[in-house]
Amino acid sequence: MDSTKNMTAGKPGQLIFSFALPLMIGNLFQQLYTVADAMIVGQVLGVAGIAAVGAAEWMIWLMQGMIQGFTQGFSIWMAQAFGAGNAKELRLVIANSAVLSAAIAVLMLVFGQFAAAPILHILNTPATVFPDAAVYMRTMFVGIPVVMAYNLSASILRSLGDGKTPLYAMVFASILNIALDLLFVAVFHRGVAGAAAATVIAQLASGIFCLARIRSIEMLKLEKEDFTPQPHTHSKLLKLGFPMAFQNAVISVGGMIVQSVVNSFGVLFIAGFTATNKLYGMLEVAATSYGFAMTTYTGQNIGAGKYGRIRSGYRAAMEIAVLTSLVIMAIMIFGGRAILGCFISGDEKTVADTLAIAYHYLFIMSICLPILYYLHVTRSCIQGMGNTVLPMVSGIAEFLMRTGAALLLPLLMGQEGIFYAEIAAWAGADVVLFFSFLHCMKLFYD
Repeated sequence: MDSTKNMTAGKPGQLIFSFALPLMIGNLFQQLYTVADAMIVGQVLGVAGIAAVGAAEWMIWLMQGMIQGFTQGFSIWMAQAFGAGNAKELRLVIANSAVLSAAIAVLMLVFGQFAAAPILHILNTPATVFPDAAVYMRTMFVGIPVVMAYNLSASILRSLGDGKTPLYAMVFASILNIALDLLFVAVFHRGVAGAAAATVIAQLASGIFCLARIRSIEMLKLEKEDFTPQPHTHSKLLKLGFPMAFQNAVISVGGMIVQSVVNSFGVLFIAGFTATNKLYGMLEVAATSYGFAMTTYTGQNIGAGKYGRIRSGYRAAMEIAVLTSLVIMAIMIFGGRAILGCFISGDEKTVADTLAIAYHYLFIMSICLPILYYLHVTRSCIQGMGNTVLPMVSGIAEFLMRTGAALLLPLLMGQEGIFYAEIAAWAGADVVLFFSFLHCMKLFYD
């Protein structure tokens, strides 16, 4: 149990940062192999290859976002049970979460295989990249059960304050993924399908790593009776997980609408837009880590009945998050063009035009990063309190702002307008979260 962390005692800022740091490094490695996919595909297969990956990206984010939503929602109850010191309840929640996760994974796998081609048509995917986009998407969807297993295992460990094991798993998976990318794409010439297969195999390795750690924790030794069907438990888990899954799904649908607008601007614009989106994860890697830390911190303190620590923890997390966003902003503004150049290959004019599009989009997102970091910390704090409905409402606001900006701004500003859809989405969510946080804090302090 030495890798778990009790966050109900000690300095909030130090606890949150020390918990978030390994998650941050782990997420950085996760983004590394996502970036490696794009770099290898872009360099080996050219602009058409990266455009095919970009055309499929938002649908993949939709499925992965729903998986993360369900598992993160389930982990809220786990963190509260751990904070309360109730091992029996913790095992019951984990067992029932595993059953629900397996059922959800099967349904999503079947849906993904049938929906891939129709959705690509709806997104106005250019005919030149359609076949590769469909192959990439279907191959990624085959790995849905693997992705679900990893995310559930990592969520269980994070709920107990263990941020190190997911880090080690992700470091190993990242190295494996890059090696397999080079093997499948550059050596065996398996194209975008090879890149997708490399990612699925790497996720499988990270899932096995986390499962092995869970099996070594004495208080998590599950018995047959823990898997006894519990309708009440399933209902409560779904009440926590479904709003978060729906929130992520709605956000992803908004992204797909943006992608459909981007697809109408041609292959060069798609490639430039995709290159920057591949760095999106790098921009928010610390934000998501602070978010996971806040969910665990808040959940454990709610379980322990230490409500007074929530406000001080939130304030400390926000200060750290804003400072981090400013550092990442500076790195991307001054070094972003060089990083983006690694994704793009072709003749001199093609590279120059694609890079100009990519860097302009990256610059706009970078200077607005504090808005995104506020979103993650505040949303995760509210979720840790056990309220997943208000964050879902913020996701709907995010969808409306992203969609509205994507459809309207290009009419007024041309291609330039699409770059502001993401910023509008963050700002819309922040407005809802600001008032939601005040409401939730009032409930606990009154």
